[in-house]
Amino acid sequence: MFGIPGKQAVSITPTAARQIARLMAKDGSQGLRIGVKKGGCAGMEYTMDYVTEVDPHDEMVEQDGARVMIAPMAQMFLFGTEIDYEVSLLESGFKFRNPNVSDACGCGESIKFKDVEELEADRASAQG
Repeated sequence: MFGIPGKQAVSITPTAARQIARLMAKDGSQGLRIGVKKGGCAGMEYTMDYVTEVDPHDEMVEQDGARVMIAPMAQMFLFGTEIDYEVSLLESGFKFRNPNVSDACGCGESIKFKDVEELEADRASAQG
């Protein structure tokens, strides 16, 4: 795991936790697995899947009945992210507030991360 001892990898707002728990119960899943993949106009995209089995290599965050698992290859890029669930007149969905993003496309679906050296330097300074 790429993290800081005693600190959760991601945070989940109460609204997101309720939505995740509701969808877990509806679908009979073990949790929401998040990750990143190459794609989109900015270079990377978030992935989200409800899973029936917990992968022992995933980092797990549990809150208020919600369980979020982070794919191993995504942990460095998602550390410090806040997951929210927003509802508006035109759309509703999960929103990621990620301090590791250096750029995003206009639609918000595609992101670009800081380079690895910068991410590692950020983690080192956060650890003290």
